[in-house]
Amino acid sequence: MGKSIVKILSLGLALIITPGLILAEKSNEINNCNMKEFKTTEFPALPYSYDALEPYIDARTMEIHYDRHHRAYFNNFISAIKGTPLENASIEQIFSEVSKAGDAVRNNGGGFYNHVIFWENLGKGSSKPSAELSAAITETFGSFEKFRETFSNAAKTRFGSGWAWLYVTSDKKLAVGSTPNQDNPLMDVSPIKGVPLLTIDVWEHAYYLKYQNRRPDYVEAFWNVVNWDEVNRRYAEAIK
Repeated sequence: MGKSIVKILSLGLALIITPGLILAEKSNEINNCNMKEFKTTEFPALPYSYDALEPYIDARTMEIHYDRHHRAYFNNFISAIKGTPLENASIEQIFSEVSKAGDAVRNNGGGFYNHVIFWENLGKGSSKPSAELSAAITETFGSFEKFRETFSNAAKTRFGSGWAWLYVTSDKKLAVGSTPNQDNPLMDVSPIKGVPLLTIDVWEHAYYLKYQNRRPDYVEAFWNVVNWDEVNRRYAEAIK
């Protein structure tokens, strides 16, 4: 835990320490320095405290998921690219030819990046899809309710571990799909390709402490903590 504290302090966070738990609270200083400024070689701070998404995602799961699973992917990814030409490449460049990079880069790079998107996708508040995104959702899926059903089914039916995605295709259309393990739509190995907007992690470590084997319950709870402001931002960027 000592190393975790030092790392978090280095990111300019105020800390509240409770037994077995570190709650990271953003200071004003880092409000403009968050995961949106994605850097391949820096482990970003969680945008909220571990208990911020209660009761839908519990604090203990958040602590373990972020500070152990996600951090391990990051550390292993850095080790895999250290001393190679990929060390100075953007994450998009790496993923565009990840089939040539080997499994360590593919799995750990995906695990690092996918979790960054996932954390940004979560939050609590009154956000909702923008007018532009709502119109695109209705055009593609017929209604928001049908989109939610399609996305939820992609998450619930992904065999084993993986992710479900809402993404923008190369022709600027919306699509929903899923990927196995730590793959994502930016990878050249992915069966679905595009710019990620919204994702849900359906590895068991994302929900097992609270939901055990009830993945559908976790997927339904997810909709209570979607940060649509961030999804809207990603959509506006993707269709430029």
